[in-house]
Amino acid sequence: MNAIRSSLVFAWMVVSIIPCGLGLVFCSLFLSSASLWRWFARPWLRGVVVAARLVGRVDYELHGAENLPGPDDMRRVILVSKHQSTWETFFFPSMMPHNLAYVFKKELLRIPIFGWCMARLEMVPIDRSKRSEAWNKVAQFGVELMDRGRWIIMFPEGTRSERGGQGKYKSGASRLGVATDALLIPIAVSSGQCWPRKSFSFIPGKIDVSVGTPIPAAGGDPEALMKQVETWIEGEMRRIDPTAYSDSSDFNEGV
Repeated sequence: MNAIRSSLVFAWMVVSIIPCGLGLVFCSLFLSSASLWRWFARPWLRGVVVAARLVGRVDYELHGAENLPGPDDMRRVILVSKHQSTWETFFFPSMMPHNLAYVFKKELLRIPIFGWCMARLEMVPIDRSKRSEAWNKVAQFGVELMDRGRWIIMFPEGTRSERGGQGKYKSGASRLGVATDALLIPIAVSSGQCWPRKSFSFIPGKIDVSVGTPIPAAGGDPEALMKQVETWIEGEMRRIDPTAYSDSSDFNEGV
């Protein structure tokens, strides 16, 4: 039954993105990126989350929403999140009070329709083979976007981690935060228990999304800031998904 439910959700995603994506690309000729988010991107992304909940039986609960600045708050914000699944890439931009800009590898722009939409929505594509040039682009474009009310979102582990696993936290987000005087907002998400990485099948259950207290990055040390982010995220992961970690009690006692 799970396979059938999962297939229905993925079929809906594939079928629905074609008219929505083509409509977004066409309308980008005369609409701003903010309007494209409002009329195309957010509704489709929210639809995926709803389809996963109603059909795939993947529910969610949001904790710490009060830590997110409101829609009229124009402070620069960088969301720094745990990354276990594709689910959060749909969820975050569908529910945040500000439009988001992902920092992603430019190869994704080659994907028909999906990549075209990302290009039109003013994301931040980078060439990982040119690290110095990529960083300069992120810093420059990030400031422009944040000053227009966009939030940057970055996954410091760089790729999806196994449930219960932990990748190396890279300091790109904290470096950007220091360079732009932004707030770093850590997020823990237990999506791996319902949509494991490299899987096309949902596991019915509830995903916990926990938003931490904003951390001012201005004048800070990038490595120390990222260590603070890492400690909070990994400790919170062991709180919201304790069965996935064998060291849950030891880790939290040491924090």
